[in-house]
Amino acid sequence: MHYNKINNLLGWLCFAIASVSYILTLEPSVSFWDCGEFISCAFRLQVSHQPGYPLFAMIGKVFSLLSLGNNAKVAYFTNMGSALASGATIMFLFWTITALSKKMLFNKVEALQQSQLILIMGAGLVGALAFAYTDTFWFSAVETIVFAQSILCIAIVFWAILKWEAHADEPGADKWLVLIAYVIGLSIGIHLMSLLAIPAIIMVYYLRRFKNITIKKGLIAFGAGIATLLFVQYGIIQDTVKGVGYFELFFVNTLGLGFGTGAIFFLLLLISALIAGIIYSIRKKKPALNLALVCVAFIYFGYSSFTYIPIRASANTDLNNWHPDDAFTLVRYLNREQYVASPLLYGPYFDAKAIDQVEGATIYRKGKSKYEAMGTKQDLVYDHNTILPRIFSSDSQDSQPQFYKDWLQLADNQTPTFKDNISFMLSWQMYQMYFRYFLWNFAGRYNQMDGQASMAGTNGNWTSGIFDAGKHLPNSLIHDNTYTPLYALPLIIGLLGMFYHFKRNKRDAMIIALLWFFTGLGIILYVNQGGLQPRERDYSYVGSFYAFAIWIGFGVITLAEIIRKKVNAKNSAIIASVVCLFAAPVLIANKEWKAHDRSTKLTAHDMAYNYLVSCPPNAILFNSADNDTYSLWYDQEVEGIRPDVRLVNLNLFSADWNILQMQRKINQSAPLPITMPFDKYKEGTREMIAFNDAKIPGPVELKDVFDFITSDDSRTKVEYQSGDQANYLPTKNFKITVNADNVVKNGVVPAGQKGKIAPSIEWTFPINYITKQNLALLDILAHNDWKRPICFTATLGGTDFIGLQKYLYQEGFVYHLIPFKTDTVSKDNELGKTNSMVMYNNIMNKFKWGNFKNAKYLDEVSKTMFYPLILNSFIELTQNLIKENHPDMALKALNKYDEVMPDLNPHIDIVRNKYFIVDTAYKLKKMKMGNKYADSIDKYVVDQLNYNYRVFQNNPADTDQHIVQVGLTILSGMEQLTRQNKQAELNTRFQAQLVDYKNKFHSIMN
Repeated sequence: MHYNKINNLLGWLCFAIASVSYILTLEPSVSFWDCGEFISCAFRLQVSHQPGYPLFAMIGKVFSLLSLGNNAKVAYFTNMGSALASGATIMFLFWTITALSKKMLFNKVEALQQSQLILIMGAGLVGALAFAYTDTFWFSAVETIVFAQSILCIAIVFWAILKWEAHADEPGADKWLVLIAYVIGLSIGIHLMSLLAIPAIIMVYYLRRFKNITIKKGLIAFGAGIATLLFVQYGIIQDTVKGVGYFELFFVNTLGLGFGTGAIFFLLLLISALIAGIIYSIRKKKPALNLALVCVAFIYFGYSSFTYIPIRASANTDLNNWHPDDAFTLVRYLNREQYVASPLLYGPYFDAKAIDQVEGATIYRKGKSKYEAMGTKQDLVYDHNTILPRIFSSDSQDSQPQFYKDWLQLADNQTPTFKDNISFMLSWQMYQMYFRYFLWNFAGRYNQMDGQASMAGTNGNWTSGIFDAGKHLPNSLIHDNTYTPLYALPLIIGLLGMFYHFKRNKRDAMIIALLWFFTGLGIILYVNQGGLQPRERDYSYVGSFYAFAIWIGFGVITLAEIIRKKVNAKNSAIIASVVCLFAAPVLIANKEWKAHDRSTKLTAHDMAYNYLVSCPPNAILFNSADNDTYSLWYDQEVEGIRPDVRLVNLNLFSADWNILQMQRKINQSAPLPITMPFDKYKEGTREMIAFNDAKIPGPVELKDVFDFITSDDSRTKVEYQSGDQANYLPTKNFKITVNADNVVKNGVVPAGQKGKIAPSIEWTFPINYITKQNLALLDILAHNDWKRPICFTATLGGTDFIGLQKYLYQEGFVYHLIPFKTDTVSKDNELGKTNSMVMYNNIMNKFKWGNFKNAKYLDEVSKTMFYPLILNSFIELTQNLIKENHPDMALKALNKYDEVMPDLNPHIDIVRNKYFIVDTAYKLKKMKMGNKYADSIDKYVVDQLNYNYRVFQNNPADTDQHIVQVGLTILSGMEQLTRQNKQAELNTRFQAQLVDYKNKFHSIMN
């Protein structure tokens, strides 16, 4: 059979195998993190967080239409979009490996031999399918996330440059370069990661087009690749929009024309310039200039997807991050100014103090008839700086400085040095946040728990599995479906392929190395992650794992070369292909399948559903962070669940555009009772209001406090030495007078509980300044007058409650603000209160449970964030029902927990809380159930203590003292509990274990 036909058929076979695998393991609904936002924005063509991902949203919209009006299926089909894009990536990877293999093995003088054909196809199958089942790539392939389509763009452009290389001497070959430019332009609307292939593409062009190759010229070509990358990143993506802004400013503010005229003129000028340049290059016969201008034009064609952003922002969609409807806001939006930029080449150490500030460019906003200056950018000058800053902190209040000290083992008063700076870059940024991820994919992984903070231990660490038997790992780890040792076989095959590639074809190997570097360590150096991240970031480096998979394919050729010393070429090719197929793709698929099969997982969807149905009608629900918010957005925006509830993300509520959006109707939710006009909270106004104690006796009515801190009267402000005036907070003791009749009338509490209503609620604001987020929240509280229920998600904590804890009652997975008298409050556990009848009805009759009990796979967020929330909610409800003399209802709730929840033990602190499940079961005379959970607790704790004792015997410093201490506390508590409830067999066991482990860990405990 002809080479091209076999190559095409096997490429499509790879697509089919990969796509079917992903579809079989697809998450059937929304996933955690950004997925809920992306699906919501795709389904209703809304504006997501920076930098917008417009083409991704439009592609997602197309896939959402496959649901045929069944909105509950929208997420499944947008997830399928990622699955098919990932399958296509594997297809193009196959063709990339076969093209490079053929180039290396076939000299075009003799006919392609059968052994060579087998070897080339074997290399393609092994490399492509090995990558298909790698941990990081598979994770993104089964959910709606940008990385699946972004890596497809990389795969297409790298395959296309090889097609160009193969036909570069033929007429019309440069069409492949134009295609590459267009795909790069399109990819900007998906994710910027694909731009990182540009240096490798430029090097392929240089090595193929130029004959006299030298190191000097090679360095120049490499520099040209970097320059091209920077030109696209800054010259096209950012400076084009900046140019629109400058023209807008001139046409609107100076010439007095309407909004948009400057943008239209600039774009017409840009298009005219490109057309004129292309015509000039044709007439003057300048092919290089012509190719460059045509490529720029096609990048702009692809980049034009970003017109979606201001168009949809102007439509005032429900989700409208930053409301970027004008050029100046769009520039800030694309530059991700919401996030503090990391210093790159020069900047402060984490202990640096700001000693001055330098005024930067003027910041403009769109006004009523022209653009208004709203201040200037301020760049701080610090007293302790370094080149290549890696240990920096932009906020003295954050936790990063302490993390740096802990990681580098610095004393509290020790000044960091440049050596510490480089040490952190090498040990944390490069090893912990890249090579650890790399080894996850090609050596193996202990589990999916977050492991950023420690290079030791098992959580989030890599393992080959080869030496794990000697470590006597805990059963809870090795029997978990996320324990995926790969015995380092894919890594070994890839390294063999890499060495062989450099030996046989240094130029091509260097191209792959460039792709690997720029999509891996290059990102590390550029992004400069400062300290602990909200989540593991392995998805950012999937492009470099793609590059390494090419070398896994070449590992087949390497092995065949070794085997050929013993057998003929054809048999060596067959043997090498089969061995490597089993040692890489088959092994990886077998180990990773159980850790990626999300086909039965519904936790993100159902937890958001439970939040919403926990709320009374027309409630205002305050939430925070990605895994609360994005799933809530999905459930409401896509499936239309509880459209009467107003969702308020406290992280975004500090932004003026978000507060403004909250002042209009969204879905079936009326505008929030925010009384401030925009001028009182616009950016640069009342960003922070400091506490300045006016010694006011007693609590002050919140409305009066609010009026004072938002007044423009100079008498309500404090004057600083600079002459500036600012509002201040005169007291932290607030109160809201309560009209009991209104509370009952508005349904906050039933008429039968009217006697429990306090004449006023009084509390102390917990911090020494009011942020804009707090200001808007206080406005709502001061003017709501109990007309709409105020709720907070149960995952919030600390200052998010602004001191209202004693008036918050759990009614499911939310806390409801209820003005009951404080004598009904347990001061030892302010957030342990339940409005029990309402909560019981929600849990027993309304909630969905995400298939927790029967799901084949549960991710880290499900296990460590929502499983404890459910566990603690049942504990609080059952215990409070018993206190309120409703043991029958408590028993039904306990049975419900046992029915719907699996007996998980994600970590020791969650297990500690299960003590209360056992205690409650015993109190309700459910001895069998209590003993079941007591036995489960015992097995887990003993497993952990045994493992730590083995570690303690070999290296005491590596012992997890927290696990030991908590474990012994649990054993002690369970011993007392089983003794009090006359469970003799269990009690005897706990007594013996407690004595044994106290003796074993005597030195730690003392």
